[in-house]
Amino acid sequence: MAMGISRDDLGAFIPNYMEQGIWSNDSFSKIDVEGVGCLLQKMAEAGICANPKLSLSIFGGHGGDPESIQFFNKVGLNYVSCSSFHVPIAHLACGQVAAKHYVEDHH
Repeated sequence: MAMGISRDDLGAFIPNYMEQGIWSNDSFSKIDVEGVGCLLQKMAEAGICANPKLSLSIFGGHGGDPESIQFFNKVGLNYVSCSSFHVPIAHLACGQVAAKHYVEDHH
């Protein structure tokens, strides 16, 4: 599901949505791969097709979520940015993705 909601507005109802099982997590912290992720993947493919040197990035809470970082790498994003609180987690997740690619490329 993709919705245009500000973080300020979301705080008023996201806890209820999570309790009722409408959303499984805070959409500002973890990417919804099936919804927004699908749109992001299509955007990345179109952008890279138009300009193979295009640099694609993400900023915000998603940039500090290891699962989201793995997805962003998979669809072609090459940069993540997040709050300083999440930087250690983001560094670790990016290192894990790089190590996985290294192992895959050398076996």
